Amino acid sequence: MMSKDEIRSSHRARRAALPGAAVDAAAAGIARHGLGWASGMADGGRGTFAAYLGVDAEPPTLPLLSALEAAGHRVLLPVCEPGLELSWVYWTPESGYARSRFAPIQEPVGERHGTAVMLDADAIFLPATAVDFSGNRIGQGGGYYDKFLATLAGLSGPSGRASDAGTPPTAAVVYDTEVLPAGSIPAESFDRKVDVALTPGGIVRLR
Repeated sequence: MMSKDEIRSSHRARRAALPGAAVDAAAAGIARHGLGWASGMADGGRGTFAAYLGVDAEPPTLPLLSALEAAGHRVLLPVCEPGLELSWVYWTPESGYARSRFAPIQEPVGERHGTAVMLDADAIFLPATAVDFSGNRIGQGGGYYDKFLATLAGLSGPSGRASDAGTPPTAAVVYDTEVLPAGSIPAESFDRKVDVALTPGGIVRLR
């Protein structure tokens, strides 16, 4: 079995080599299928979704964000905080950005909300460099999302439960070739499994 670092490095190299036309086509597919999945999570109504802005060679997500907002959904984007914490800002196409103090990314400017805001979210789109059919995910290696998902799983929802049962569904955004056979990704005690992969080709059910 390859290590997480080996898989991550290999997939980053493949992403960086993709031609512009392939990236543009991927962006359109991710937006189309992501919006369809999100609308189902919100039962056809207006929902709230956590997402992120793909940067560098990551699968592009800006068209997805725009499609969600245009459909009347609310969109939350992350802001990196000290101690590997994430806060969340409601995003619109008019939102301003500022350079993160802790990561090489642009972050939305606005009122910041803690993890508890996710108790009202319908689903979460996660960054990833690979997933497997066991639901294991490889992120960017920073540890922010591992901590966020663990904190979220421990929060009590409106019913008073504090478990995965109250956690919104999760979709890892990857390219089609980055969905790997079950058991391909080493799982560690702090890892949180994801429910589906969102790829340019569609939604892939995991687990």
